[in-house]
Amino acid sequence: MVEPAARLYLITPLVEDAAAFAPALAEACAGGEVAAVLLRLPKADERTLVNQIKALSAAVQEHGTALIIASDGAADLALVASRAAADGIHVPAGGLDLKDQRDRVKADRTLGVGAIRSKDDAMTAGEAGVDYLLFGEPRQDGSIPALEGVVDRATWWAEIFETPCVVFAPSFEAIPALVATRAEFIALGDAVWHHPEGPAKAVSAAIALIGDREAD
Repeated sequence: MVEPAARLYLITPLVEDAAAFAPALAEACAGGEVAAVLLRLPKADERTLVNQIKALSAAVQEHGTALIIASDGAADLALVASRAAADGIHVPAGGLDLKDQRDRVKADRTLGVGAIRSKDDAMTAGEAGVDYLLFGEPRQDGSIPALEGVVDRATWWAEIFETPCVVFAPSFEAIPALVATRAEFIALGDAVWHHPEGPAKAVSAAIALIGDREAD
């Protein structure tokens, strides 16, 4: 018996213009099975964020893909997600009281955590009851953690803990090494949005690279 080696998770660029980005987002979600899209939004008030999310949500959710939201601002993301009917929120480790966020993000919505810089960060997030951890995404300055370190961290987590993890692939070439960690999700960002044949082809190619594995 085989099962998907991992599911695909997409991370958007910082979306300043929802209407302009909508076609690329719709194309990506139509290109194959995408488990979730992390929609990165700039600092804005809650009403603006809700309007941006609503402008993009149909392109994601009509394909059965979860829409997860993130913003660097001080907006109440749990409230924004509820008002915009998003499927969850994504916050940085150490930036907020994760147990409080878990209480505020209801059980039918996802709470994800990224910007994990240490094993202590990861375990603290897991103990707070988050739904997934994201390892290896680009830092705020645009730099990317070394792939070897991301592989080691994800392998450690997947072997010991039940909380699912997402691992970020900076390129298609990195996917096989990340699949081998047995992480539940493989994340892609610019490799999809800047693909020369478009986002749909990128998603199809990524799913092919992820492949299947024998079920345990």
